[in-house]
Amino acid sequence: MQRPVSDSAAQVPVGTPDGLPIPRRYWSMATIWLAMFMSVLDGAIANVALPTIAHELQASPAASIWIVNAYQLAITVTLLPLAALGDRIGYRRVYMGGLAVFTLGSLGCALSHTLPELTAARVFQGLGAGGIMSINAALVRFTYPRRLLGRGIGLNALVISISAAIGPTVASAILSVASWEWLFAINVPIGVVAIAIAVKALPRTEGSGRRLDVLSALLNALAFGFLIMGAESVVREGLAPGLVKLAIGAAAALLLFRREFGRPAPLVPLDLLRIPIFGLSIATSIVSFAAQMLAYVSLPFYFQSVLGHSAVATGLLITPWPLAVGVTAPIAGRLADRYPAGLLGGIGLGVFSTGLFLLSLIHAGAPEIQIVWRMAVCGMGFGFFQSPNNRAMVSSAPLHRSGAAGGMLATARLLGQTAGAVSTAVFFELAGTRATTVALVTAGGVAAAAACVSLLRLRIPANPPPPEELGEAAVRS
Repeated sequence: MQRPVSDSAAQVPVGTPDGLPIPRRYWSMATIWLAMFMSVLDGAIANVALPTIAHELQASPAASIWIVNAYQLAITVTLLPLAALGDRIGYRRVYMGGLAVFTLGSLGCALSHTLPELTAARVFQGLGAGGIMSINAALVRFTYPRRLLGRGIGLNALVISISAAIGPTVASAILSVASWEWLFAINVPIGVVAIAIAVKALPRTEGSGRRLDVLSALLNALAFGFLIMGAESVVREGLAPGLVKLAIGAAAALLLFRREFGRPAPLVPLDLLRIPIFGLSIATSIVSFAAQMLAYVSLPFYFQSVLGHSAVATGLLITPWPLAVGVTAPIAGRLADRYPAGLLGGIGLGVFSTGLFLLSLIHAGAPEIQIVWRMAVCGMGFGFFQSPNNRAMVSSAPLHRSGAAGGMLATARLLGQTAGAVSTAVFFELAGTRATTVALVTAGGVAAAAACVSLLRLRIPANPPPPEELGEAAVRS
């Protein structure tokens, strides 16, 4: 029996259009997709090109890792502040500002000649990517009518999956015919085109007009920055230096929560976390992305060290996962417009958990096809979960808090990925050659637990916020 899907956007203030008309809707999504394609792709290509860049800049491997870390940290610490800024001044302004900063940062990367210059440019680029990622979901919500929101989010997930999947291939192709600077220079013309489309196509939202709490934004940066760096330091440098960073991050987080608690529109969306469907969806997202990262980080080592595959073959063996996500995410998105996220997410995570357990049974000498279909099962399960879960998070928030909901969506993904990566490093330290098997079994158990949490959402009645709670947001055509 079909159950109603909760969607706070179902009650839109008088005079507020329900999505954009065609063909403007398509142009709006085009600029959103172009920006997301660049920001996700740049995270992937830098990993592949890191040895080449380090050699060209005569940097040590330990120092060159900051080419990657600077970008990721800049995104992480700015997601919630920029999402809150979007709620205050309008999503279009923050998004276009982020797109412009990202494009300029890409130009700075291409013109860099030393490691400090490149690292600084990557920070600048990461700030722009933070503006893109934090507001992405809110703009999709205002671009698509509520009856098609799941479809829009599913197509968004497709673009992200394709970007992640082709990242290594794009990097290898560019490096085979040009220098590493072109990895970043190629973003400049794409960014200019995306900005030109955005000027006319993106929905023009009105913000609340509140001032951004700069102190809360600073505490947020300290909390997320030191907690993530501390977790990585525990693995790389030892317990003592890692604990110092973790303590600083925890202290900043405590001060942030004390400052934000009880505010009507806090930078850290504590008000949204009190909405049962939103809180459960965030928890499910964090846990599922942790399970995904446990597999993503551990499998390449297993494929190369135990199964004896080359780096190229390893990349090909991993590719079925994101491709399967790209295939199933739009299908699940369409279904999410008709059926509850708790049910679809529970099914997807159940399939995901099964795929992870099946991967843990792979043994030395197993034919490649045995790996390929198991990777595809994992991807299909994860894709079937992701779109309905994202739709539930975005649509359960009041319309004027769409930016905060989108920022929290992206933050949950990063928190889960960080937790999974750190956990995998711990497994390698403790379990040695059995680390991948232990990581996959753990990930399968975590995904199964997440499936149970997802199904709990079926017990929550659909109670959208009253119209007066939505009145602070409006969209002008």
